Amino acid sequence: MHVTVHPPDQRVAAELHAVERRRQRALVDVDLDALDEIFDDTLVHTHAHGITHTKTQLLEHTAGRRPYLDITRGELLIRLVGDVAVVTGPLTNLLRTPDGGERTLAGVATQILHHHDRGGWRFISFQMTPFSERK
Repeated sequence: MHVTVHPPDQRVAAELHAVERRRQRALVDVDLDALDEIFDDTLVHTHAHGITHTKTQLLEHTAGRRPYLDITRGELLIRLVGDVAVVTGPLTNLLRTPDGGERTLAGVATQILHHHDRGGWRFISFQMTPFSERK
């Protein structure tokens, strides 16, 4: 069986945009129940600085540090491969620093989601690459 890579239809695109907005809001609000629901148990979340968290570690990090003050996305490129979605696009995080300050981190994020057997999309992978000075 050959599976093709293709863009989503409007319904699926709307579902993926909605789950991404839910992820953003849940991280800012530290809504661990929502995050538990939309993050697959196999989640691999690689932060911009290279530290990689499992789902459990990311939930603990979010609860303990409460790092996300705001998250915004630019235009997203969505590609489907069977029941898997690859979402790529700009991401800007306003973050709380450990010393109580704030910093902005911008870059490009690639997210991989799968359509769960019981319905709905779940994140299985996240990788952010920060923008650097271009020469």
